[in-house]
Amino acid sequence: MLLRHIPNVLTCLNLLCGCIGVVEAFHNNIIISCGLIGIALIFDFFDGFAARLLKVSSPIGRDLDSLADMVTFGLLPSIIIYQLLMQSIPDLMGIWKAYPAFLIAIFSAIRLAKFNNDPRQSDSFIGVPTPANALLIASLPVIVLTQDEYWKTLIVNTNNLLLLTVVMCYLLIAEIKLIALKFKSFGWQGNEFRYSFLVLTVLLLVFFKILAIPLILVIYIILSVAANLTKKSA
Repeated sequence: MLLRHIPNVLTCLNLLCGCIGVVEAFHNNIIISCGLIGIALIFDFFDGFAARLLKVSSPIGRDLDSLADMVTFGLLPSIIIYQLLMQSIPDLMGIWKAYPAFLIAIFSAIRLAKFNNDPRQSDSFIGVPTPANALLIASLPVIVLTQDEYWKTLIVNTNNLLLLTVVMCYLLIAEIKLIALKFKSFGWQGNEFRYSFLVLTVLLLVFFKILAIPLILVIYIILSVAANLTKKSA
């Protein structure tokens, strides 16, 4: 039955976006790479959606999804950070300062391995998901391109990029329970934080556009912590 292969086809398209994105990033076409991460996010969402809809989930599909995510949302963001670091290093003798960018790939691999083997993450996430981290990193070159010089100075800065790398590596594997946008029902009760997050996301995108992406990640973490505290006090 051909329908049962649809989720894996979508996953492979996610992987294809990652592979092409890697090539484009090494050719300094970073904006194209960022766009491919955006397209891959769509495939990544719909492969899981299709698997649930068609009821064809399998261990092979799960592993294939993680392998695709490792390339698209692990390796590719590392290369984007690497290229931004290279732009921020005036002396080629300091090229070694760009290598920590690949910590993103390493910690993404750890994050994905934990996800596949952690039963606690069936209806929530422990640590920032790799697609969210990739989206944050993909937003940086777009911000540099579309915003004023202040943002370029802020982002294309060796210390700031290295600090961001360290922080995101920690958040990828941190024991922080984060809400998953999986609706078991569409009522308000039990989905308060999910709906609040979606509304805030839309509002931020309308008013701040690409600058909203980093803010959305911060709000996602804050709302998740608030949701955990609410459950504990209930």
